[in-house]
Amino acid sequence: MGKFSRLGNELYQGDKSIDFVHKRALWYAISLTLVGLAIVVIVVKGLNFGIEFTGGTQYRVDNLAAAKANQETADELRDAIGNSSVGAAAAPTVTTSGDSAMLIQTEDLNAVADQEVRGIIQDVTGASNDDISKDDIGASWGRDVAKRALVGVGIFLGLVVIFIWAYFREWKMSVAALVALFHDIVLTIGIYALSGFPVTPAAVTGLLAILGFSMYDTVVVFDKIRENTHELRTSRQSYADAANLAVNQTLVRSINTSIVALIPIGAILYVSAVQLGASSLKDLALAQFVGMAAGVYSSVFIAPRVLVHMKSTETEVKLAERRARAAAKRDADRYAAVPVFTEDMPVRDEPGPVDEAEGDLEEGAPVSRPAPGAQEPRSPETAGRGRIAPQSRGPVQQSASSGRQQPSRQPKSKRGKK
Repeated sequence: MGKFSRLGNELYQGDKSIDFVHKRALWYAISLTLVGLAIVVIVVKGLNFGIEFTGGTQYRVDNLAAAKANQETADELRDAIGNSSVGAAAAPTVTTSGDSAMLIQTEDLNAVADQEVRGIIQDVTGASNDDISKDDIGASWGRDVAKRALVGVGIFLGLVVIFIWAYFREWKMSVAALVALFHDIVLTIGIYALSGFPVTPAAVTGLLAILGFSMYDTVVVFDKIRENTHELRTSRQSYADAANLAVNQTLVRSINTSIVALIPIGAILYVSAVQLGASSLKDLALAQFVGMAAGVYSSVFIAPRVLVHMKSTETEVKLAERRARAAAKRDADRYAAVPVFTEDMPVRDEPGPVDEAEGDLEEGAPVSRPAPGAQEPRSPETAGRGRIAPQSRGPVQQSASSGRQQPSRQPKSKRGKK
């Protein structure tokens, strides 16, 4: 078994534990700092919306030779337009389309800028003017996409609240899950604004996709918390300890799932951003990569912490916390419950040998004495008082072991004989 597997087993069994829940101030400070920085970036730098949302011009070049319809030519064409007199305003995006076509997207251009861009396209690609077609893209389509995306997010969040409440029977879990989702969305948008990537419909699609991934990871952690806190009244754990154990038990699963998901998305992001240059795949890959990483963080550090914070005011949770503290105190000092000696405490004789003058026992013979707190032996005169004593079946004599009169045991052959 590898070290990582042994660590996962120790975390699951509780032999090792990472404190994700109790350090409330630390995790809240880290999360609020990250969210605050993301909001500052969004407000100060803003988002770079693509022409699908702002409107613009799209050129399509057809009938290109196979040697020209490649990414090298697309990069050369983008640099040429960017270095021209209309480059700063054009903000060109060049992508290949199939084996013999190319798409060039720019901001709105006037007639002079249009002729200059057409000339650059012909010089770089060798295409004729008849092979170049121009389409004006309005901003209404982008606004419609954004509106539908917001409606989809609203419906998704509503379904999340209903599902978690119906499955766990706990509305506080729904609130904690929504807080984690808000954290993931803000961080993803902040990183997207910092990168300067254009906001395209593919980026919106990636943003919607990460919501499902983040919610899946949070539901797995909540399900383990419910399992650990099901018998909270009879458990020696507090709610916070049980929740922290649940996070540790699902930690390895969360890490493995995130690694498996992030590796291919990271590869797509690298290929699309570095090798393909201006591919629309990078918009989708960046949103999913950042969102999935943030989803793992929120499902481990935020959602359980918020849930424990909200549950800490419940009576049952408070009682479990008291029982856990009392049990921890007893385990730390097992002799803490032993009464302290006081002057008025009754003193009793210790068991040990007696002198010959105290009885007819032989010298050094041990005698049994009542232990401290035990009932004093009754004298023969008080035996049977206050109750109806049963009739003895044999001769009654003093018993040294019990300290009172008891019927003596006879052999079976002598029973019933006088």
